[in-house]
Amino acid sequence: MNSVLVSVVIINVILALLFSLGAAPILVWMERRVAGLIQDRLGPNRCHIKGFRLGGLIQSFADMLKLVFKEDFQSKSIKQGFFFSLAPVIVFASAFLTFMVMPFADTLMIGAQEFRMQGLPIDLGILWFLAFAGLSVYGIMIGGWASNNKYSLLGSVRAAAQVISYEAAMGLSLVSVLITYGSIDLVKIVNFQGDTFLGIVPMWGIVLQPLAGLIFIVTAFAEANRTPFDIAEGESEIVGGFHTEYSAMRFGLFFVGEYVAMSASSALIVTLFFGGYHLPYLNSHTLQTHMELFLGAFMIALPLLSFFFVRWMVRNNRFQAKADIRNRESAVLIKGIALLNALVLVFLGALLFFGLSQTEANIATAVVQIATFAFKLLLMNFVFVWVRWTLPRFRYDQLQDLGWKVLMPLAIANIFITATVVVVFGV
Repeated sequence: MNSVLVSVVIINVILALLFSLGAAPILVWMERRVAGLIQDRLGPNRCHIKGFRLGGLIQSFADMLKLVFKEDFQSKSIKQGFFFSLAPVIVFASAFLTFMVMPFADTLMIGAQEFRMQGLPIDLGILWFLAFAGLSVYGIMIGGWASNNKYSLLGSVRAAAQVISYEAAMGLSLVSVLITYGSIDLVKIVNFQGDTFLGIVPMWGIVLQPLAGLIFIVTAFAEANRTPFDIAEGESEIVGGFHTEYSAMRFGLFFVGEYVAMSASSALIVTLFFGGYHLPYLNSHTLQTHMELFLGAFMIALPLLSFFFVRWMVRNNRFQAKADIRNRESAVLIKGIALLNALVLVFLGALLFFGLSQTEANIATAVVQIATFAFKLLLMNFVFVWVRWTLPRFRYDQLQDLGWKVLMPLAIANIFITATVVVVFGV
């Protein structure tokens, strides 16, 4: 095994950890800040380290430390201690493993070697997602049963019924997608979306399969147990649902697992329906061919974007007391942003001055595509948070009616329509 292969494997694993587990504190922060914006308030802004709040992000790390060091209390009524402890591990592990097959960039060529930019480089991406996405409900069921609590058991039964209802519609919606793309390999699916229709409209999945995209997004909300489908933990009806008896890090694994599952669902939505790691109108070949032009444009855009961000930050980070320790934050961040801009511009300028080799162009393409994937993933996660603070929770009967009477017939009809179009027009 050569050093290049080892390096690429390590980078892929680190990226998978950052986009899944590492995203959890950021998603918690986003949940609170977006809630504050929607409800016309500030959100978390008190917790700081030597005056540095980072927009409230420090609060997420403080909460994480609190969960780690909190007492792990276990009720005496719990008889199945092993299964009680196993349940959150199953939920967390299944959510994390789901993310491992998501492609962050196109296949990377270094010399004569090809490297897939996935945490787990396999070509069974969709099947892998469906297998592990459905596995998490076993953890919820075991946790509800082992808690020896009626509210926990009710929550776990609700979760099982919900997953059965919506995973069927999700699978059927994916059949239409597979007919369109002709592959279950996520890298091939993303590369299919790199082209354009008549040179104008990107051939993204949401354009080719709008109904399948809508069904999949709705069912992904249900799979991730997010509002308005969070009946498994409806606090107004069954206290805390399946995790009522959990505390400390065992509760933390449930909590983090939900956000990792949300990130994994967002990643698959981006991959299947929004072009994945591709920029609009710039597939991998086009980006590699025009990489020097792209880097030149980026060198112009970066200082401008940094200027507008700094201007916004200064306007929104003022305190009445001049001696307030938090006044240092803006000054230090401005210097840090200026230094980062200078380093990036010098580095990119040196690359353009000496010229890019083919390998360097391939690596630069991978970096741009990873950044594109991260940006799209962040936007999709924002949609998840936005919906939570917009729609009320469904009643149980409404949830089942939507799954079986609306989404399921639409998914089946979409399969017939897609198959007919493919057979008749041969596309």
